[in-house]
Formats: sequence, C-alpha cells, structure tokens
Amino acid sequence: MKLNIALLAGDGIGPEVINQAVKVVDAVAVKFGHEVNWTEGLTGAAAIDAVGEPYPDSTHEICMAADAVLFGAIGHPRFDNDPKATVRPEQGLLKMRKKLGLYANVRPTFTFPSLIDNSPLKRERIEGTDLIILRELTGGIYFGERGRKDDGNTAFDTCTYTREEIQRLAKLGFEMAMTRSKKLCCVDKANVLESSRLWRETVQDMEKDYPEVQVSYEFVDAVAMRLVQWPSSYDVIITENLFGDILTDEASVISGSMGLMPSASKGVHTSLYEPIHGSYPQAAGKDIANPLATVLSAAMMFEDAFGLKEEAEAIRAVVNKSLAEGIVTEDLAGKEGKAYKTSEVGDWLATNV
Repeated sequence: MKLNIALLAGDGIGPEVINQAVKVVDAVAVKFGHEVNWTEGLTGAAAIDAVGEPYPDSTHEICMAADAVLFGAIGHPRFDNDPKATVRPEQGLLKMRKKLGLYANVRPTFTFPSLIDNSPLKRERIEGTDLIILRELTGGIYFGERGRKDDGNTAFDTCTYTREEIQRLAKLGFEMAMTRSKKLCCVDKANVLESSRLWRETVQDMEKDYPEVQVSYEFVDAVAMRLVQWPSSYDVIITENLFGDILTDEASVISGSMGLMPSASKGVHTSLYEPIHGSYPQAAGKDIANPLATVLSAAMMFEDAFGLKEEAEAIRAVVNKSLAEGIVTEDLAGKEGKAYKTSEVGDWLATNV
C-alpha cells in the first residue's frame, strides 16, 4: 500500500519527536511491505519565521494532497510573552483545523500496566481506565467573535454553536460508543449557558437513533471532579471546544505522563494525528523529550486513516515492550532507572518493530 503522509514537525520538541515517529513508521512499512511518501510542510513559529504566516497556503496544499497528516507541536515562548503580537503560532493551528475541517479531536485515555504507579492518582482509582474524549474543534469560543471595547478595557469572546456542528460530533460519539461499551456522556454547562442547552437538546434528539447506547448528561465541573475520582466509569465523552481542551489535559495525568497520550483530529478533508503535549520549548534541542505519544499517534494513523490494524498493533506492542523494559526518556526513568535520549528510544523502537 502507498501511504502519502504530510509531515508537519512544528516548533519546540516537535521536530525531535516527529523524527522518532518517522523511524517507526518507516520500519513498519518495511515489515509489512508498504511504501511511505513523506512530504514536509512548515507550520507554527517555524513558518512565521520563514514566511510570516503560521499556516501558509503551501502547507495547506500539502495537507490536502495527503492521505493523513502527522503533526508535532506548535508554540514558542517569544509569542506567549508578547500579548500584543498580531501573528501567533496558535493561529496557524486554528486555521489548519478550519481549512481541513478538523471537527473532532479524538483523545483516548488509558493506563499502561508497567507505569500505573507513575500516575499521581491512586492505583485503585485508575486501574482499568479506558475512555475516549471527543472534543469539538471548529466551533465554540475559540472561533466566535472576539474583541475589545471601552478603549481596550473590556474584552469579549463569544461562544457560538450550530445544531449541525453538534450533530456531526455527536454522531461520531454515538458510533464509537456502539463499538465499545455503549455508554455516552454529553458534557456541558446547560444550567448556565444557552450554547450548552443547544448541545443537550440536540443530543437528546439523537438518542432515538441509537437505542442501545446509554446516554448521560453531566455538567463540566462535575466531570472535572469525577475524572480524577472514578475515570473508569466513563467510556465515550463528547463535549464542546473549550471544555474538551481542559478535560483532555486533566485526563492525561491518569496515564502518568502527557508524553504518552496520542490523539487524532478527524477531518472532512484530511485527518491529523498528533501527541497531546505542547511544544515544550525548555527541552527543545536537548534530545530528552518523550517521543512515545507521537509514535502512538502514528499507530492511530495506521488504523484510522489507512485501516491497517495489524500495523497499528505492532507499534503499540513495541511501545509497551519499551515501557516494560525501561527503554524510556528521563520523564519516565525515575531516580533508579536509566534515562535514554529521545533519539535512542526512537532507534530502539524502530529496531524492535
């Protein structure tokens, strides 16, 4: 099979972790007889520095022509520390989501048996956790009207959703629930927000089409609490953009490290696969960043974009083997273990595929 993949390394540790994923994907391609065609594109601060635009048209054309996008990270502190900057790396991410139609961020949350005690949460609370959070990506407060008034002393950000946007995400949630434990939780703030009331009303209207799915409705503050108290009670969670952004990062502590969690962004045109961690600029260039989330994102890409489940399982198996044998970067090595470099972990994974 010929796999055409757009490669967007981005900023910070993005290029380092992406390089390890490329090693593993290439090794899997050799093992299973596939041909991989990589096409690199600029995005984020790297693109701003090169062409003045965080998601240039040339990069968009590369993504549109690809079967899938493998993405690193976006962000740089020089923009974070300048509130008056008019062009920011994150604008490129939002533009990419909008232009590619990346409407649903799929974030699985699960535990690794060999690392379960690395989590700050008690073993008995998180053991057996296997849930998916679906976050809507192209609507809500991140894309609504925003601005300043009263001579800049008042700021506003508007949260807007259409019924169609909600239905599109909820349909994916219901379908995922049907393949899993047939439980779906819609997270909102319907006691306060009109947009949340539209979410709840829309999902309630869809329940009749999926009679086997047990649907619950919970306020976001209650879910934020239950995620760290009883995460195994959830199966598929659907929610809007801002709530999903916060809840998915909170859920990452269950695994013990943000450096372990992959994600997919389902697209109308081309889907994108990326680790959930940020650009972590403090570690950039030091060869210490954990590449496993990016490698596991590549596994999601094999299964979701190409329907190659055996290849995806081969990647997950070698990642689990690396964790069990302690072939890990410093964030997972602990005081007693040996810390391997990012590149060393990538080499080991590719060799052991």
